[in-house]
Amino acid sequence: MFESLLQVENLSKNFDRLPVLKDVSFSLAQGEVVGLVGRQGAGKSTLFHLLSGAMPSSSGVIRFDGVPRRFANRLQAQKTGIEIVYQTSGPTNQFDFFANIFFNRGVDTEITRRTSGLVEQFNVTQNILLGREIMKVPRLGIIDWDRMFETARVLLAEFDLPPDLAHEKVRNLTDEQRQIVTLMRILHKPCRLLLLDDIIPILSFQRQEILRHKIKELASQGTSVIISSDDLKHLFAVTDRILVLYEGRLVADRRTAESTPREIVEFIVGSSRQEQVSPLIWALESYHEAQRQAEELRRSQASLQESLEARTSLNRQLFERLQDQVIALDKLNTALQATQRRLITEREDERKALARELHDQVIQDLLSFNYRLEEIESLEKSPALREEVAFIREGVRNVVSELRQMCSDLRPPTIDHHGLSAAIDSLAHEWALRNDIRLQLEIDPDLGRLPETMELSVFRIVQEGLNNIRKHAAARNVRLSLQWTSSANLLVRLEDDGQGLAMPADLASLSVNKHFGLVGISERVALLGGSMSIDSSRGGGTILQVEIPSPYPLVTVPETSS
Repeated sequence: MFESLLQVENLSKNFDRLPVLKDVSFSLAQGEVVGLVGRQGAGKSTLFHLLSGAMPSSSGVIRFDGVPRRFANRLQAQKTGIEIVYQTSGPTNQFDFFANIFFNRGVDTEITRRTSGLVEQFNVTQNILLGREIMKVPRLGIIDWDRMFETARVLLAEFDLPPDLAHEKVRNLTDEQRQIVTLMRILHKPCRLLLLDDIIPILSFQRQEILRHKIKELASQGTSVIISSDDLKHLFAVTDRILVLYEGRLVADRRTAESTPREIVEFIVGSSRQEQVSPLIWALESYHEAQRQAEELRRSQASLQESLEARTSLNRQLFERLQDQVIALDKLNTALQATQRRLITEREDERKALARELHDQVIQDLLSFNYRLEEIESLEKSPALREEVAFIREGVRNVVSELRQMCSDLRPPTIDHHGLSAAIDSLAHEWALRNDIRLQLEIDPDLGRLPETMELSVFRIVQEGLNNIRKHAAARNVRLSLQWTSSANLLVRLEDDGQGLAMPADLASLSVNKHFGLVGISERVALLGGSMSIDSSRGGGTILQVEIPSPYPLVTVPETSS
């Protein structure tokens, strides 16, 4: 049995006369992992601010190691052994950073951790080991850079990041890389209580799995962890208990092994009514077509079982065979989905690798040849030969331009660096110019960043839809919109004024006629647990509509803090 590390007794926080946290009490054992969930405004981030010393409580007691604590600032909490990682929200101002060093005589301070806790002008290694530099000659303050960079490379490898990133400036990193560097900075320094405030959404699925293993490893070493997150799947995979806040009060403290996602969602929304719970739980309980067939077989099995005693031994054998078929169908369906996801992921990885190879090798080689031809052209005295060289150079430039477009089609760099909204905007603009078709684009301003696999799938769905219009529709006007719905789903709608399709659309016949775009779209939608519809518009043309469950099942749109 672990020893008690943290006790929170009747903790409250008011802003002026407005109560935000109301008499919250719970305890945390050493080495225990606890999830913290609740709707926006439930008080999750406020609770983290109180525990980490970012703000004082209005009333109540925080006991750490059995001793009442009242932290005046973050630095006091850190010295006690409490660390917090916020979701990265922007760069630290350099003036604030160095002013904080001057006034506090240290670098591990409040201002440097107020957002990402990273210094934009420093490289990754300097940020990870800031204030804990490895010295070659401590008396003279001479830093051992070889050991510093090697330490950073080891930490980067643990999160499957390239070793060269150790030398990269933080200002050049993606949002996910910045979040991981912030994590590594904390994880490299042992702590007793780690608070993770909604950092999961910014990480790819692969890095989420790595973080899950890291959390279990920390817990086995005696570090306690509290995770604030909307990802119930992740919380059920890693936590020992789940705390639920509702309107500032702690309404549930459940052992994870003894609870279910539906029960937790009911506490989160404050109701067990189907119409309130169902939209939020859909992403956790969506079924594909093969699962629907399995459910029909289960109903047949139940019907047979009711009259089993009155049936012959032949019917009993039939029932047993049917039961085996249900189990086999479930296993087959799961295996098929896993295989299809793996194939799509591998296909995207191959596209990314090919795009990188074309850009880093073929395009660079062609540009090098072009520079050499430019030198030859400047030295050549014969007008005819100079004209011929200029013609060849123009051809090389055209090939480079086509290869760059091919790289963008294979793996648009915009989606990795700037997210789905920017990638769709770039794709739509280039597509409209290339095909001389008017395109009206509407993107929800609150779309935000989504998990990498979802962003790529939605991008490919839009890309395939636009290719279909170019190849088959003979359209002059297109309208594309990506919007969050009131039930927390992502709605993708693509409408054209072309010649349309025969209704109802038959995907099987389209596949036979080599119309693979819609079939590929339907496969991606199914793997995302969504739905797809094809309809005719009033003025002719086609409407393709895709609805995908949100990866953030607890809110109507993605949130970053309580």
